[in-house]
Amino acid sequence: MYEFHRLIEHEIPRLRRYARALTRDSSRADDLVQDTLVRGLAKAHLWQPGTNMRAWLFAIMHNQYVNNVRRAQREGAIVDVDQVASTLVATADPTASRQLSELDHALGHLANGQREVVLLVGLEGMSYNEAAKILRVPIGTIRSRLGRAREALRLLMGIDEGTKRVERVERQRPARDSRIAA
Repeated sequence: MYEFHRLIEHEIPRLRRYARALTRDSSRADDLVQDTLVRGLAKAHLWQPGTNMRAWLFAIMHNQYVNNVRRAQREGAIVDVDQVASTLVATADPTASRQLSELDHALGHLANGQREVVLLVGLEGMSYNEAAKILRVPIGTIRSRLGRAREALRLLMGIDEGTKRVERVERQRPARDSRIAA
């Protein structure tokens, strides 16, 4: 049992990070983490030693989050994302701070399913298979949500993928042209 508690304790920072990104509100995120930990401890008998503790806890957190959203919708407590947008820690580089703020804002405009996939795969570094198990959807759904989310983020942040490719080719062209001339 000590090993189980140690493994749960080790995952708390990741749970907090995911919950904050998911809920976009630090107090709701703390509540979500607490609910997840309470549920995880209560369901300790269901965890199988040797399996992925992080995936198990993230699945519990995801289910708890979905339940909370459904409960809030039933009760009519829908909150505008722009009003509760979380603030990111500023870095010494004002450009990086602005980019992080834009990314946070863009993430807030994604559909919940897309945001969940971006956070699990992009932020937490989970594989598509792990994300599919946590969200209880087929891996194809993970791939399509991630593709749509990436495209939406590019549009929301004003990043044109075609322009970037052209710029890369343009930068490489002088080097090739100089080799041809020689």
